[in-house]
Amino acid sequence: MSMYSIVTHKGFIMKISSSVLNVNSNSSVIKNLYTHKLSSAEVKDIKKEIAQNSNAYAFNSTSIQSDIASGVDKFSNEHQDFQNFLKDIGYDGKPIASLSPKEASSLVSEDGIFGIKQTSERIANFVINGANGNEDLLRAGREGMLQGFKDAEKAFGSKLPDISQKTMQKAVELVDKAMHDLGFSILDKEV
Repeated sequence: MSMYSIVTHKGFIMKISSSVLNVNSNSSVIKNLYTHKLSSAEVKDIKKEIAQNSNAYAFNSTSIQSDIASGVDKFSNEHQDFQNFLKDIGYDGKPIASLSPKEASSLVSEDGIFGIKQTSERIANFVINGANGNEDLLRAGREGMLQGFKDAEKAFGSKLPDISQKTMQKAVELVDKAMHDLGFSILDKEV
């Protein structure tokens, strides 16, 4: 995925791969990434934003999967926001509610835009790119991603479909691999 959005918070620059609904961007000033030191309060705020943004991204992604897999159209009241989200992640096909069962199945198939592979990569890349190699931000993003999954499950009213379970498992594996590749332990230091 190409990186095209930049979210700033008090001078911190995060490069992410797509714009997402509910992503908080309380930016005030854009500073050069390498010339200003962040205070511990700014780092805490950034970690909180990463967790919230990852939560929203995971929630939106798994909610779409769940609704498509179960054939439910919960988006009629928020149609435009939903269409914008779909466009932001690269979907430009027929409206979800207009899909035949065969068309819907192809979207959540192994190679489909809402399949496990592509959805888990979008979620993980959002966290990985947003953290920009920072261990604390990766951990915050990972935690937000897991919380988003829990929130999606709560909104769904029961355990999410198998496709969503596998998607979150794969997304966590991808974030854990990125942490490992950067030399960070995948175990939380605070535990």
